[in-house]
Amino acid sequence: MSHHGVESRPEGARGTARPATTAPQKNDGPSRRHQRSALALLAAGALAVPLLAGCGGGDDEGSKPLAAQDIAAVARDAVAEGGTLKMAVDAVPETFNTFQADADAGTTRVAQAVLPSMFTIDRAGTPVRNPDYLESAKVIETEPRQVVLYKLDQRAVWSDGREIGAADFAAQWRALSGKDSAYWTARNAGYDRIAKIERGANDLEVRVTFDRPYADWKSLFSPLYPKDVMGTPDAFNDGARRKLTVTAGPFRVDKVDTAKKDVVLTRNPRWWGRPAKLDEIDLHAVSRDKRASALADGTVDVADIDASEAERIIIAGREKGTGLPLQGAGKTSAKKLRSWAIDLGMDEEQLPDGPKKLGRTIAKWLEQQHELRDFDVRKSLEPAYTQLALNGSEGPLADERVRRAVARALDRAALAKLVLTPLGLPAVPVGSHVALSGQPAYTDSSGSIGGLDTHESQALLADAGWVAGGPIKNAGKVAGAEGEKGEKGNTGDKGDKGEESQGGQDGQYIVGEDDKGPDGKDTRDHQKDHAHGAPGAYAPKGTAAPRGAGAPAGPLAKDGKALTLRFVLPSGPGSETLQNVGAHITQMLAAVGIQTEITNVSDESYFKDHIASGQYDLALYSWPASAFPATDARPIYAKPVVAADGSLNVEQNYTRVGTDQVDQLFDQALGSLDEGEADGLLRKADSRIWASAGSLPLYQRPQIVGVRKGLVNVGAFGFQTPVYQDMGFLKKGARVSASPTKG
Repeated sequence: MSHHGVESRPEGARGTARPATTAPQKNDGPSRRHQRSALALLAAGALAVPLLAGCGGGDDEGSKPLAAQDIAAVARDAVAEGGTLKMAVDAVPETFNTFQADADAGTTRVAQAVLPSMFTIDRAGTPVRNPDYLESAKVIETEPRQVVLYKLDQRAVWSDGREIGAADFAAQWRALSGKDSAYWTARNAGYDRIAKIERGANDLEVRVTFDRPYADWKSLFSPLYPKDVMGTPDAFNDGARRKLTVTAGPFRVDKVDTAKKDVVLTRNPRWWGRPAKLDEIDLHAVSRDKRASALADGTVDVADIDASEAERIIIAGREKGTGLPLQGAGKTSAKKLRSWAIDLGMDEEQLPDGPKKLGRTIAKWLEQQHELRDFDVRKSLEPAYTQLALNGSEGPLADERVRRAVARALDRAALAKLVLTPLGLPAVPVGSHVALSGQPAYTDSSGSIGGLDTHESQALLADAGWVAGGPIKNAGKVAGAEGEKGEKGNTGDKGDKGEESQGGQDGQYIVGEDDKGPDGKDTRDHQKDHAHGAPGAYAPKGTAAPRGAGAPAGPLAKDGKALTLRFVLPSGPGSETLQNVGAHITQMLAAVGIQTEITNVSDESYFKDHIASGQYDLALYSWPASAFPATDARPIYAKPVVAADGSLNVEQNYTRVGTDQVDQLFDQALGSLDEGEADGLLRKADSRIWASAGSLPLYQRPQIVGVRKGLVNVGAFGFQTPVYQDMGFLKKGARVSASPTKG
C-alpha cells in the first residue's frame, strides 16, 4: 500500500509511473509520497448505477475528507502486549531504499516502521511534525535565503547507538541532490534546491539552507536513512537492497526470507518512543487474487482486498449454514451443483466441470467461508483518484474542442456512484487534480470545463468539423492516434504484446458503430434481457445501462475518417472495476456520436507499452494524492519539452497536454513560503488543467481491507500514515467504538 494505509494498489500498474524507471504495477498500492505512480484500479467491481448530472465549481476551502478512516481505533492502554501481525504485501521488496526506481509499496511499509520520518501525514492529508524525532522544525530565515532549523529529540539514536544528526541529513542531501550521477536515484525533487547543511548550535540542531525557496520543505528527510546507506554511491546503490542493518524506528528488519516470501520486523530494543505493542510484524507476499484464501487459511491477518472478496467476508459473517448436501455431491448433477455454487456467490467462470470436482471446489470454498467469519471488512477512501486520460499528442484529441466534447459527454457523478455506492462509500466526483477533499489546496474547479451537457458536446464536435452522415473513405479506417500492430487497425487479433482487441471482425466490435453485436443480434435486446450494458457497448457481466442516456447520435466523420477513439483498458485480475467504468464511458460517448475501439491489455503491457509510450487515445489509471502537490503534481501536468535529441520529454505527463501558464503557476507555488498563497496558485493551476481537458478526474478510489477480528489500530487509514507501534490485539474486556474513527 502507500504510506497512508495498510496496503495500497496501483491502477493499471503501480510501482512507479516514472518513465525510464519502473512502470506502475497494476496491483501495487498507492506509491510512496515522493514518487507518485500511476495505479491500475483493482478496486471494487460495482454494479449498476443511477445517474446524476455532474457539474462542478465552487469554493470548497475548509472541506473535510469524504470518508472517515476505519481502523478500529482504541487507546494504547486497550491494546494487549505482544503477538505477531501478518500483513499481506504484493511482493518481497526488491530494495529497502525508497529513493530507488524499483522501490514499491512494500519498501514504503518497511521504511515507515523502521526509519525516521521528520513529518508524517495526518487524517486530513496534511504534513505534521513527528514528535518521536523532532522537537521543532521551522523556517527561521527567508532573506537572503530560506533557512530551516531542525531541533532533534535528544533521545533519537540509530540502532547502533549513534545519535541521529547533521551528518545523516548531509549525506542524504548529497546522495539525492542530482549532482553526482554515480548515485542511482529515482528523483531529487527538493534536495536539488539545498545549498548547504550544517550543525546548529549543538549536536541536536540541523541547519538546512536553500539556494531557492522551497514551499514543500516538509517533504524532505522522510524517510531519513543513516549516513552508512547514503554516504557513498556503492552503499546507496547496493547497501540497502535486501538488508537494512542500521535503523531507528519502533521496529527493525530482523530477517528477509525470499523463499518463504517474508520480511520479518521485530521490536527495536533501542527505541525511545512509545514501545511497540506487537512483538513482530511479518510482511508476507500474496498475489491480489489469493488474498481471501490467504486470510482464510491464516497466512495473513490483514490484506487489501477487492469488492468481491469483501462481499465474501460480509456474507460469511451473516450466514450460519449453506444447506448444501455436499456429502452426496458425487450423486448430485453438475447442473444443480453449479447452480448452488453461483447462488453462494462463487465465480461462475472459475467453476470446474464434473460433479466431483465441483463438489470439492464448493467444499473448499465453504471451509474458507467458515474461516472468514473471523474477519471484518474495514473501508475508507484511498488517497488516490481515478482519471480518464486523453492523449492529446495526435489524432482527434490533439484538438482541445474534441477533448472538451469528451468531458462534456461524461456523467462523472454517475461513474462515481457506479464504483462507490455499492460499497457504502460517499460517491462524490473528484473536483481537483492537485488535492482531494479535506486537503488545504482542494477546491472543485471542474466548473472550468463544465458538467454533463450532451448538446454542448455535440456542438463542440461540430465546431471541430466532426459531423454525422459524412462520407467515410475506407471502412474501418479510424481517426484515433496511430497505434502499433495489435492495437489499431489490426483488430480481432492477438497483438505482439498479447493484447486482445475488441474492435473489428473477431468477436467484439467498435462501440457506437451500430446496434448489432458480432452475432448479428440487436444488443439492445440483449441488454434488456441480461442487464449487460449500453447499446453497442461491451460491458462486463452484471453491468446495467445507466439511466437517461439517449441513443447514439450516429457515427461522426471528418475528411473521410470516422471519429473512433482507441480506449485501452487493463485485463488482468482485479481490473473488473476499470472494465465496468470503461463500458459506461463508451456508452456515454456513443450518445454524442463518438465511437470507441476497446482494447484489453495485459497488466504487464498496460502502462509500459501503452500509457507511458502514448499508444492510446483514452485510458483509465490513477494517481495518488500528495500532501506536497507543488512538488508531486507538477511533473504530471508539465508541458512536454522536446529534448536535444529530438525526443519528447513528458516527465509523468502521459496525456501530453500542458501549457506554459500551468508550469509557471506550479513554479510560483513551489517557491512561495506563504501556504495560503501557494494553495491559491495551485487552485489556479488546477482550473487551467481542467480547461485543457487532458485529464478528467472521476472518483476517489475505494480502500478496502480485510482484518482479523480483535486487531486494532489497523485497517483503512485513508490519508494517515500508519502508526505501527500502536497496532495490536484488543485486550480482553476492552471495547472498540462501533463507528469508524472520525477525521
